[in-house]
Amino acid sequence: MERFERAVLLSWSGGKDAAYALYDLRRRGEFDVVGLVTTVTSGYERIAMHGIRRDLLAAQAQATGLPVIEAVIPPQCDNATYEAAFEQALAQARERWPGLTNIAFGDLFLADVRAWREALCARLGWTPVFPLFGSDTTVLAREMIDSGLQASLCCVDTEQLDASFSGRAFDAALLADLPASCDPCGENGEFHTLVHAGPMFSHPIAIERGGSVLRDGRFAYTDFRAVA
Repeated sequence: MERFERAVLLSWSGGKDAAYALYDLRRRGEFDVVGLVTTVTSGYERIAMHGIRRDLLAAQAQATGLPVIEAVIPPQCDNATYEAAFEQALAQARERWPGLTNIAFGDLFLADVRAWREALCARLGWTPVFPLFGSDTTVLAREMIDSGLQASLCCVDTEQLDASFSGRAFDAALLADLPASCDPCGENGEFHTLVHAGPMFSHPIAIERGGSVLRDGRFAYTDFRAVA
């Protein structure tokens, strides 16, 4: 069986943290990223949580030069259903890359999330990698912007941040406008992003901003479409 000791699968959200994790993994050279794995909500046909359209996911994958494996979950998914779908996606990855055991995540500092991922990976026989974990998010946010990463806020938790931030560019002006209670990288779930350009991509992705909608009485989503 072919071994993939340096190979790693990357958990992909379509947002800045996953994208910057890809950039970091590639520039360090310790691992060889072979593919992406993401969770898509059926019916909505969008990346879970971030609400990024499936065609934009495909455009992102093409720009990274990596194949993407989708874990498809139903709306209002419980944790057991999510884990089962994720396990199936990882099984597909291992069929494609026999011997693959590493999977990377773009988590930054939430210890409980890391512990949950570590426990899940241990149960499924995978080794988690956290290239950005422990980063100073104030510094990291500026590093992302300085690297040429371009992203837009596609989801805002209105219990933590005003809905008017949804749709804005993730840039220096945004960082200056964020309230002190908000993590600069949105690591506490204050916001999620759609990455459309940066050093992890071979070319920028043209996007067009659409409308915004409030879901579950809490989350302000702004729609973005790929421009042909």
